[in-house]
Amino acid sequence: MHIDLVNQDQYASDGVPHDQMRWLRENAPVYWHEGDPVRGWPGFWALTKHADVVHVSRNSNLFSSARRLALFNETPDETLELQRMMMLNQDPPEHTRRRSLVNRGFTPRAIAKLEERIREICHQLLDEAEGRSDVDFVRDISAPLPLYVICELLGAPVEDRDKIFEWSNRMIGSEDPDYADSPEEGTAAALEVYSYANELAAARRDQPQDDIVTKLLQPDDSGETLAVDEFDLFVLLLVVAGNETTRNAASGGMLTFFEHPDEWRKLLKDPALARPASDEIVRWVSPVNLFRRTATTDMELRGQQIAENDKVVVFYSAANRDPEIFANPETFDITRDPNPQIGFGGGGAHFCLGNHLAKMELRVLFEILADRAPKIQQSGEATRLRSYFINGIKTLPVTL
Repeated sequence: MHIDLVNQDQYASDGVPHDQMRWLRENAPVYWHEGDPVRGWPGFWALTKHADVVHVSRNSNLFSSARRLALFNETPDETLELQRMMMLNQDPPEHTRRRSLVNRGFTPRAIAKLEERIREICHQLLDEAEGRSDVDFVRDISAPLPLYVICELLGAPVEDRDKIFEWSNRMIGSEDPDYADSPEEGTAAALEVYSYANELAAARRDQPQDDIVTKLLQPDDSGETLAVDEFDLFVLLLVVAGNETTRNAASGGMLTFFEHPDEWRKLLKDPALARPASDEIVRWVSPVNLFRRTATTDMELRGQQIAENDKVVVFYSAANRDPEIFANPETFDITRDPNPQIGFGGGGAHFCLGNHLAKMELRVLFEILADRAPKIQQSGEATRLRSYFINGIKTLPVTL
């Protein structure tokens, strides 16, 4: 079988190449994937088994996020140091220090206080969409929901959500002509977010409020604070991670329900299934397809010799359909229990900080959709993001 797990056109036309991933899991779970000299990508080890993705995730000492960063693309040496100030691109102990500072805003108690507001946002979005004939699930429902929540977390004006939406699209969609003409546009968007975060921090230092920004700018119990650059990079991470994952899990989840109407009927019959459904949606959609690590030493994995500094790429989409872990993995089942999906990471240092928030947003959204729009239907073709990183839906026309 021809293997190319980073063909962006494939993701844009057909989505995740599950046939290739299935073949790799069965025949070459630790697979040397050829690089692309034209784009400056070296060859890399592609890992597709659940156990291996968890192993890599939980052993930062063996698989570094900092050496060559966590995103698939190669980063010029001159920008590595700046990028390593972002939590995503750090290893313990530096990552541990930063994460403990940021955790203060994401405790289960802090997140639980947002549920009522998330409920209000979902009702408001449906109020605005009802009666219209041109509803796009992405534009009108799944994209604004996390943007409103991010504005809530940051204490930013709701009218800033369109700016945040546009910045996020340009950063994540820098390889998609609908969102950006060049990768340089993604860099420009990141600089705009950086500047926005700077202004936000300055405003909160002058006038503290009851929001995550104020909390993160204050010293913790031991007197530690986030430096200005650290705070700005955290906001940058939040704008992308807090937006893209929820937005694409919700869009992909809705599309999956259209493709599996029996599961939608199950949810209508028992809205309490929205809770396990949120995990199954994340497993099935895997909104983040991959992350990259760098081997810190020579090692052997499933009989393959991985050398120090080799590029290692973990594929969550593949791991989430591993038959060794999931019974009937090719079946979308909202009653699945247990469901050890790793769509938010395989544990370890980089387990998604906002996973509780994302699952709450999904649960509340689908509870309310089942109640208010039980006859929702797809009314046009879905279009996909041209990206091997985010398993994204750009448009999904619906009638409510």
